[in-house]
Amino acid sequence: MIFNISLFLTSIILGIMIFFSFVVAPVAFSSLNKENYSIFIRKIFPYYYLINLFLSLVVFVFFIYLNIFGIKFYLISFTAILFLISNFLLMPLINKFSDQNLHKKFKNSHLLSVILNFIQMFCLVFILI
Repeated sequence: MIFNISLFLTSIILGIMIFFSFVVAPVAFSSLNKENYSIFIRKIFPYYYLINLFLSLVVFVFFIYLNIFGIKFYLISFTAILFLISNFLLMPLINKFSDQNLHKKFKNSHLLSVILNFIQMFCLVFILI
């Protein structure tokens, strides 16, 4: 039962990530002007990262409880760590680079956040198969 709940939570994380990446962000980008888009993204990203961090930590705890210490345990651990890094290290850097008009650093750090996001999605898919 707990294993099934952990898979359900994993699929919720993946669903949130897909919806945010392919619906919320593109629609906001195409619908809002630059100033409002920036305000919106700065407000929503912390929630995005913290909700996914919380859910991935719940799965992590469930895996410990179930004595699941194989590759799936390490993938959910890695995914949670990336949410932590993205929220508390990478996003502040991206915002700083944007505020200071450091376009190249902004572009590179944003690209890194996109790559990390896709790595996390890959990890979650692997956990589910």
